[in-house]
Amino acid sequence: MPAPDLPLLIDAALEAGKIATQFSGRTAQRWDKPDGAGPVTEADLAVNAMLEQRLPAARPGYGWLSEETEDTSDRLTKSRVFIIDPIDGTRSFAEGSRTWAHSLAIAEQGEVTAAVIYLPLRDLLYAAAKGQGATLNGAPIAVSHVPDLEMAEILAAKPNLDAHHWRQGQVPDFKRNYRPSLAYRMALVGQGRFDGMLTLRPSWEWDIAAGDLIIREAGGICSNRQGQPLRFNNAHPRLNGVLAASTGIHAALYAQLDPDSSGIAS
Repeated sequence: MPAPDLPLLIDAALEAGKIATQFSGRTAQRWDKPDGAGPVTEADLAVNAMLEQRLPAARPGYGWLSEETEDTSDRLTKSRVFIIDPIDGTRSFAEGSRTWAHSLAIAEQGEVTAAVIYLPLRDLLYAAAKGQGATLNGAPIAVSHVPDLEMAEILAAKPNLDAHHWRQGQVPDFKRNYRPSLAYRMALVGQGRFDGMLTLRPSWEWDIAAGDLIIREAGGICSNRQGQPLRFNNAHPRLNGVLAASTGIHAALYAQLDPDSSGIAS
């Protein structure tokens, strides 16, 4: 990873926050994407336009993957690629919530090497670079080390606790909590505020790329629902769920998941 990549993402995320907060979520123009792909607002598009102009100009050899840009196969020819969600948690943004985030990452040969998750309305900037640890507002962070799954607090949408996802239909006995932004959920696990997170449905790369590195650099493990490491810049940029936690909690969750269950949870 070129040394300036993380500062580049941090500066871009801060600028994204300035742009997004100029819009009022409840009054920002909003459209529904085709095929039930969710909402998009004028704030998403304004942030994406700035990032798409600024980041590739700074790194002309990198590919580009963003939720709000039509995807092309050109990025597959690049060894490094930007993976961007201009606003993760668009529904929350449109409702006037403070839990939406900008999620910016760079992957090299499928592995994320620099990452930022920024919540401007909460003044929270999570960042990580490969081999350099993870930080929140410049201070080092680490995953929690709760010893037993029964003591753990896990971020997950309620459908993930449907019995068919778990061996013999036995849902683990942990405390469930929820945040609407998937990127924020992952950042909170990296911070140690929660002990793990899971989403068992297919997940877009732009929602999870930055959080993957932040959790790993904070001492945790990220995998798909089959326990395999996450790899990015795939031809179809969607991964088979996310399971993230400290080593022990990750192992305990994975051991109780039904490997034959289809991923339909949120």
